[in-house]
Amino acid sequence: MTVRKALALVIGAVMCTGALATGCAREPAGASSQYAQAPASSAAPRPAPPRSFPRPLPGVGPAVRERLPAGTRQAVVVTGETEDSSEARVVLYEQYPGEGWRAVAGPWPAHNGLRGWTDDHEAGDLHTPIGVFGLSDAGGRLPDPGTLLPYDEDPAFSVSGTGYLGEPLEGSFDYVIAIDYNRVPGTTPLDKTRPLGEDKGGGVWLHVDHDGPTNACVSLSEEHMRTLLTTLDPDKEPVVVMGPEEVLAR
Repeated sequence: MTVRKALALVIGAVMCTGALATGCAREPAGASSQYAQAPASSAAPRPAPPRSFPRPLPGVGPAVRERLPAGTRQAVVVTGETEDSSEARVVLYEQYPGEGWRAVAGPWPAHNGLRGWTDDHEAGDLHTPIGVFGLSDAGGRLPDPGTLLPYDEDPAFSVSGTGYLGEPLEGSFDYVIAIDYNRVPGTTPLDKTRPLGEDKGGGVWLHVDHDGPTNACVSLSEEHMRTLLTTLDPDKEPVVVMGPEEVLAR
């Protein structure tokens, strides 16, 4: 080998080594430079989900809600259009954990006292008392339709004659649910004990409608009375919340 050829081989080896050292060799497909920057994230931070609160009893304001027993999870809400109205609307609500109150039956038409509503009921005043009252006992002339409430079947649940519009009253007490106004809970609706005295009235019931105003009770169709009787559960401490719309909304 001549000196010139040997020198050429040495120069070529040095140039190749330099090229490899400076990165001139082709990078594998998809390889990135050690100086490449990671792309900045363009996704905006997600907002926190809106907070939800249990739904309060519809149509019932804070002052009336405070009167609900702590353990109550069923409420029959009876709403009159005005203080003088003898016609009302009935909705049955149940309370569900985390969700609040939900309508489970109704709205149904109903009647109440001939002269409307009062927050100071007196015997014979033809007004229905305003307030929140327990629903603890039931009964009627007809057999128990399958209620969980204590039920007293008795022929004494009978009535005759005509109502204020001349309508027949017969059958009005075929089904009744006692409203715990001036009565002793845990007794038949026929019990006449009046803890507040006779002057404050009593015998205020939910009963079968006779297509006219009542003395003080709230009346519903027989079908809707059966629904209430078979839905109300004493373990849920059912109550009736009743009065004119404006008063209940307070």
